[in-house]
Amino acid sequence: MDYIRDCGLLVEEHLKLIFRNDSEINEVLKQSMEYSVQAGGKRLRPVLLLSACEAVGGEFGSALSAACAVEMIHTYSLIHDDLPAMDNDDYRRGKLTNHKVYGEAMAILAGDGLLTHAFYMLSRCADDVSPEIVCKLIAEMSYYAGPYGMVGGQAFDMQGDQSPNATLEQLEQIHRHKTGDLIVFALRAGGRIGGADELQLEALKKYGYDIGLAFQIQDDILDITGDESKLGKKTLSDEKLQKLTYPHLLGLEASKEKVKALTESGKKALLEARIPKPERLLDIADYLVYREF
Repeated sequence: MDYIRDCGLLVEEHLKLIFRNDSEINEVLKQSMEYSVQAGGKRLRPVLLLSACEAVGGEFGSALSAACAVEMIHTYSLIHDDLPAMDNDDYRRGKLTNHKVYGEAMAILAGDGLLTHAFYMLSRCADDVSPEIVCKLIAEMSYYAGPYGMVGGQAFDMQGDQSPNATLEQLEQIHRHKTGDLIVFALRAGGRIGGADELQLEALKKYGYDIGLAFQIQDDILDITGDESKLGKKTLSDEKLQKLTYPHLLGLEASKEKVKALTESGKKALLEARIPKPERLLDIADYLVYREF
């Protein structure tokens, strides 16, 4: 999808400038952070943030710092998720994972650095929006990315396995927090920067949780059916780690139907809230259903 690619490239260009020529940062730490944050990928969360800003009538430029912040949060989570103590992955986006290149200690520090610097980037939004909105952005990023949100979801994921007593409710709790919460933050942040009202912010939240869950279920499906050359990582990794997944509980076909139903539900929420320019967000939802990586 050209729009996602173009937005992603815009974010990447902005990310390249953040640590460039900064001699005050330890050189190896800087290289380690840049290695992962510039490793490509769909840039889904910053793209959704920019799209939400545009959807409610805002301008891209005012949301770029926030878009970089959410990508830093996402990247730090991937660096830590790949570590031997967690998923123990050797490849991410077709490249060696951070700890395979820089060692475990530097990978941990790179994740820490990106997490912390994300809040600095978010504070830069004060150049374009009111201090009150910046405070709300910082509060929401802390909530959705922390123990109540993404980190909590990762903890649930570490404890989840393919036991006979596993339930859909447990699995949804994992995905809602591990994947959905950061997507919801991105959408609400873009909405706030663009001037969304409370009804529109709630619609963006509903859309975010629906497509976030759909996105994760599609990831589970691709782990079984995907092409490793397109995915940039090994398939069947969830099965090897005995992770709880939707295909494991529902079966492959029912999981595919669940993705479609969630996508339609999310799109409906945007339309009912009368968001002024929902077209990009609607197209992104459809794209995620049929993606191959």
